[in-house]
Amino acid sequence: MTRRVLRLTSRLTLLTVSWVAVSLLCAMVLFLGSSRAINVASHDAEIRPTFTGRVVVHTGPVLPDLRVGTGSRFGVDVRLDKTDAASTNALVQRYGLIASQPEAVRERLSSAVVDMAIDALVRGAALGLVPVLLWVLVGRRRRRELLVGVATPQGAGVVLLVLVVGVGLWAPWAPSDPKVDEGRDWMSLGEFLGPAVPLPAGLDGVEVRGDVTTAQTRRLVESAIDTYDKSKQFYATAAEEAADLVLRVPADDETVVVLVSDRHDNIGMDAVARAVGDAAGATAVYDAGDDTSTGKPWEGFSLDSLDAAFGDEPYAGNRWAVPGNHDHGDFVGSWLADRGWTVLDGEVVDGPGESRLLGVADPRSSGLGNWRDETGLTFGEVAERLADAACAADEDGDRVGTLLVHDANLGEEALARGCTDLVLGGHTHVRSGPEAVVGTNGRTGYSYTTGTTGGAAYAIAIGSKLRRAASISLVTYADGRPAGVQEVVLQTNGAFEVEPYVALALD
Repeated sequence: MTRRVLRLTSRLTLLTVSWVAVSLLCAMVLFLGSSRAINVASHDAEIRPTFTGRVVVHTGPVLPDLRVGTGSRFGVDVRLDKTDAASTNALVQRYGLIASQPEAVRERLSSAVVDMAIDALVRGAALGLVPVLLWVLVGRRRRRELLVGVATPQGAGVVLLVLVVGVGLWAPWAPSDPKVDEGRDWMSLGEFLGPAVPLPAGLDGVEVRGDVTTAQTRRLVESAIDTYDKSKQFYATAAEEAADLVLRVPADDETVVVLVSDRHDNIGMDAVARAVGDAAGATAVYDAGDDTSTGKPWEGFSLDSLDAAFGDEPYAGNRWAVPGNHDHGDFVGSWLADRGWTVLDGEVVDGPGESRLLGVADPRSSGLGNWRDETGLTFGEVAERLADAACAADEDGDRVGTLLVHDANLGEEALARGCTDLVLGGHTHVRSGPEAVVGTNGRTGYSYTTGTTGGAAYAIAIGSKLRRAASISLVTYADGRPAGVQEVVLQTNGAFEVEPYVALALD
């Protein structure tokens, strides 16, 4: 009996080891042969994993390809495709800005490669089961018969036929023209630009491959480096100085929320907003919309950056958002929701500091602003529905502490009826309030509009410096209700202005 158990255990162990070995081999082949379409650096892009230990970016026919080490055996091959940039120069400026804040892009690539590896392992495990199951199902007797059959002329013919079909499908003799890149060598970025262009710190490990005789291409790269350098210095300095700001210190029973709005793709300000929040002891974040300028997938880099800035503790799990009027379509809201943000949709939910929160996307954004399953509502109609929801909750003893909207005008009716304590918004790019409003029921609420966190003029904020003063607001909660607001402003010259804390006198 013991011998049979040992024999069975040995067989199971051998089969398991064989399955694991075949699975890993299949997974490796699948992993290296896989690709994925993602959006990166404002481009549609295709990525392929490698074991070169480098990230290689194929930029297209005009700009030189880029290569940089990853510090590990894993690498990735990135081939950029279409973009929404209006000109090559505008695209290069984006490159410089994104390169100065690389954390979000790095996280996007790493996440995609990890997903591809997991997918390859799962499929490899399934494929690895096939030969093991066949081995078991065929049985020892039939395996012997097949082995004997291989030695016959008929068996040899079958094996030869399989080999011929395999080679025919592979077609190694098919001619192919040599690629243009094969005639170009990699060189350091400093060598490509020449000694006349000083290389900023952090770019010494970057290599390029392109036609060095093209003066226009060199000038474009110089422009991107200038944007990189200015952006990195300005926002890095601002984030460092934000950590030393003298802000109101919350009490032990208070909760502070960072309020950002109208970022309009300015990813440089995300680290600054996080630093301001940390300095204030914040543990949650509100996003009042207009993270993008058009709401298109190419602007995913902006959302990547926001998510990376507030993706860890203490903010993880405490992030609420509403898309703005420039976040056209459903891309922005869906993207944030998929990454753990609570995208408000007209339902009262738990908010920060044991408060209750209500909000909805701006109805002027195409594809957004629908009240649940109803479509085609106007701004005024959505404002009425929002007030109805807030007042219904108030009548049920579930008072809404905060209405989070993109445009504070969307909460005017709720304030006029006295059904909420605080309406928060952005949209105008200029701070307004907090302004007290006494409702028809005698209850007092406040309206507060924060300035543009991206320092945006109109719908444009992307660039190496602020186009106008940038605003980050801090909202304090106590006893489940909003208690006060404080604004922090970063001027275009890099100087901070800390506005006084304004307490809210609620009933």
